[in-house]
Amino acid sequence: MGLPLHKELNKQIIHYTVEAMLEGLRTSNNEVLSFIYRQYYPEIRFFVIKNSGSDEDAQDVFQESIIIIYKKLRDDVLKLSCSFKTYLYSVCRIVWLKQLEKRKTKTDSLSYNQAFVDLQEGIGEMAEEQERFKLYQKHFQTLHEDCQMILKLFFEKKSHKEIASKMNITSENYLKKRKYQCKEILVKRIQNDPDFKRIKNDRL
Repeated sequence: MGLPLHKELNKQIIHYTVEAMLEGLRTSNNEVLSFIYRQYYPEIRFFVIKNSGSDEDAQDVFQESIIIIYKKLRDDVLKLSCSFKTYLYSVCRIVWLKQLEKRKTKTDSLSYNQAFVDLQEGIGEMAEEQERFKLYQKHFQTLHEDCQMILKLFFEKKSHKEIASKMNITSENYLKKRKYQCKEILVKRIQNDPDFKRIKNDRL
């Protein structure tokens, strides 16, 4: 059953305070995330497309910036000295600048549609970390299901005995061999990805 019309209208025009948005990001509240997307994404999209990007680029920049802000909130190191809108735009700006630099695109004449601040909070490094994680996820998802489960449990610090029991594997020696094979496959796929070589060169 749908909501009464007046409640639907109230839901559509709801606004959040800065504190509520930050708390919503920290707790991954879907309603707050949807509000932030509706409220601020159009301006980020305009900025990215105006500066040699695409719709897909804009989506990636926005998502990565939200993840960076979430991590800073999780680690309790986010200190706002400007409006949330300006902070988000400034993070998106840094993330997109990093991408343009990797593409060898000139960045000295970018067009800005909003005010921004120069952030000195390791945002660039966090953007690179997020890019490495995306590369890992990309190739992890290509592994066979049993490989994904073995490595997932291994990364969760489960013992070989626990993993063997969970996977219904009777031989711990076989499990160790399989884990090694899965890691080798994952590492090789990552290392053979052109993005890995680019990321590696960027860090030299």
